[in-house]
Amino acid sequence: MQTDPEKTNGLEDSFVIHNHKKLRCGYTTGTAAAAAARAASGVLLGKEIPDEVEIDVPAGKTLHLAIEDTDIRRDASGKPVAVTCSVRKDGGDDVDATDGLLIEATVSRNERKEIVIDGGKGVGRVTRPGLDQPVGNAAINHVPREMIENAVRASCEECSFPEGLLVVISVPDGEAIAAKTFNPKLGILGGISILGTSGIVWPMSVKALLDTTRTELNARHAGGADYIVVAPGNYGERFAEAMPDLCTDEMITFSNFVGETIDMAIDCGYKGMLIVSHIGKIIKVSGGIMNTHSHEADCRAELMCTAALRAGVDADLCRKLLDTNTTEEALDLLKEKTDDAVFSSVMTIIAERIDHYLRARVRDQDFLIGAVLFSSNHGFLAATASADPLKERLALQSKRTGMYHEQ
Repeated sequence: MQTDPEKTNGLEDSFVIHNHKKLRCGYTTGTAAAAAARAASGVLLGKEIPDEVEIDVPAGKTLHLAIEDTDIRRDASGKPVAVTCSVRKDGGDDVDATDGLLIEATVSRNERKEIVIDGGKGVGRVTRPGLDQPVGNAAINHVPREMIENAVRASCEECSFPEGLLVVISVPDGEAIAAKTFNPKLGILGGISILGTSGIVWPMSVKALLDTTRTELNARHAGGADYIVVAPGNYGERFAEAMPDLCTDEMITFSNFVGETIDMAIDCGYKGMLIVSHIGKIIKVSGGIMNTHSHEADCRAELMCTAALRAGVDADLCRKLLDTNTTEEALDLLKEKTDDAVFSSVMTIIAERIDHYLRARVRDQDFLIGAVLFSSNHGFLAATASADPLKERLALQSKRTGMYHEQ
């Protein structure tokens, strides 16, 4: 059942202004899955069929999402043994292949006293290493998994249910839609991925994103910042915040627009910028690529192979690096087949090439530019020569502006 269209879902104040128009935000497949699981688990454990459910998302918002359909399977005594609820994905005004898809969650009792999450029809399965989930798992990324588990656990607590539950996420049209995504190329077969790190979809207008970045840069510079930390997105932001020697009082995200962000920072009057990025994004800069979106350029495997050749890695291993699907897979292979000194040498060479192209972008401007590279599986990988001086200046800046707090 759907909610009254006059009711709000919690995203009414979340939008981007583009060409004097409000671009509406939506919610991710992960949010839809968690909401469906919240409803289905509640009904299974004795609650009434809801018109809508309340779900908290990592972005800090509480959403109220409509439950579109509910199906209850019962045993001979009439007791529910499995409940399926569905929520329709709403991508807002973003250009999104999954917009409008029905996301289903089927919840049943599990003999093990734990919450188990798996994928059903229309949810892809991982067949190659180096992705968010291990080979064999359903392509439900770790943040959506946490959201689903938290939602189901809340139902268990409300109903005083101490036993285990099995949650299966399905997308009836997912396999057809997956053909329009990068999933087949990534080795995710059979459907879409259940994604989302913030729970919210922000419209991906390039102009709007660049305008937002410029606005944030201007505001922070006007507030006294001469140095800025930037990250492509949530992963980089979280890694930067966890670095014990990096002050992140002044930090923004910039999506894929490395070159434009550098240009705008110089134009705003900054004196320096430190980029903190997963290697899967920033390795492209080691080849002079300043827009890291996959639609613009890739070359990750080729650039990893080139750095490995420079470090003296043998040709057979380099050919295997060329066949890897992700940088995480390539790093795993390097770790397995070489020693720590060679691995470190490859990372240093990549950092040096990134440094070369970042300084080329800055040209003759008096602007300090640096980068820190990390991996989800291997942590810190390397940094450019300017990274440490930038950390020092960011710490001094924070003390000067009165925002520094000892950790």
